[in-house]
Amino acid sequence: MNKKLQMATLGGGCFWCTEAVFQEIKGVEKVVSGYAGGNVPGEPTYREICSGLTGHAEVIQITFDANIISYEDILVIFMTTHDPTTLNQQGADRGTQYRSVIFYHDENQRRVATEVLKQIQDYYEDKIVTELSALPIFYKATQEHQNFYRENTEQGYCSFVIEPKLTKLRKLHADKLA
Repeated sequence: MNKKLQMATLGGGCFWCTEAVFQEIKGVEKVVSGYAGGNVPGEPTYREICSGLTGHAEVIQITFDANIISYEDILVIFMTTHDPTTLNQQGADRGTQYRSVIFYHDENQRRVATEVLKQIQDYYEDKIVTELSALPIFYKATQEHQNFYRENTEQGYCSFVIEPKLTKLRKLHADKLA
């Protein structure tokens, strides 16, 4: 069967967390950490992003085989492995760079995302605040931010922040794991 490669661009707080989640999903070919959605010219640096002044969000860009996993399933996993009800915050990470955001690549993705957001709302007491926007320019983060969890599992952040998200992923979406 020929691969049917598509892309999704998502921000759910720190990109290290969302990257680690999607690297475990069957049908995901590649996950790249980066930034999108800012309002300053030029390619931003990690330090500039962390200031919260550029308007960029930490995001991941996922390349996936739609013959194995659907865009809808990607979004359901995304929406259930971070808190989409906290504005500009995931856990202790605070600022617009940590906002929950879906950057759609085309009109079909916008429609699917709108529907998923409506359906998922029933599972949360608080209102979902996930931003839904057309994909602007995506900037790839530097190499030290790629594959962060896999290369730094001994770090405290990985143990205390990322591993609980992976545990939740494995519990809720065992059928989607690689």
